[in-house]
Amino acid sequence: MDGFVELIAKLARCAGLPADCVFMNRKVELPGYFRPTKEWDVLGVHKEQLIFAIEAKSHVGSFGNNFNNRTEEAMGSALDLWTAFREGALNKTITPWLGYIMLLEDSPRTNSPVAVREPHFKVLPEFDGASYSRRYELFCRKLVRERHYSAALFLTSRSNAIDSGKYSEPADDLSFDGFSASLCAHISACVR
Repeated sequence: MDGFVELIAKLARCAGLPADCVFMNRKVELPGYFRPTKEWDVLGVHKEQLIFAIEAKSHVGSFGNNFNNRTEEAMGSALDLWTAFREGALNKTITPWLGYIMLLEDSPRTNSPVAVREPHFKVLPEFDGASYSRRYELFCRKLVRERHYSAALFLTSRSNAIDSGKYSEPADDLSFDGFSASLCAHISACVR
């Protein structure tokens, strides 16, 4: 995941954001509405305006326990930021670009159908028998469709690919190219 975060920071600089306006690892706190602050993985701040904020998560093992936690985290972070923005905690003129990255372990467990419990009501049809990989794909797509995030990137990689860096993009609309193009276009429009 660190390699993707560093690549995105480099792309932000190539798109016109000065190097001292891109933040990773430090100075990545933004004000919230429901909590005082939230740390993001990469930020772009230019002339006292938040240009972009990106949340990057990976999920390896403990799929049943952590899928709901990851989805709730991402939705909560977006709600907190957009509410803080609406309430004037950041930016006055520019609407920030918000990105979400999910890197999921590619394994038999993540690609096998997962049962759902339906004691009272049926789940939406797209979740019936969906694997964790399919669930994350749907989740990332819905984050963008519902405008919680400007773009999402969904990647899968085998746990033994740490040295090779090999990964897959299961969905064309959640690809690195689309994500980076959207981010770079936003940066270019904001820092002209």
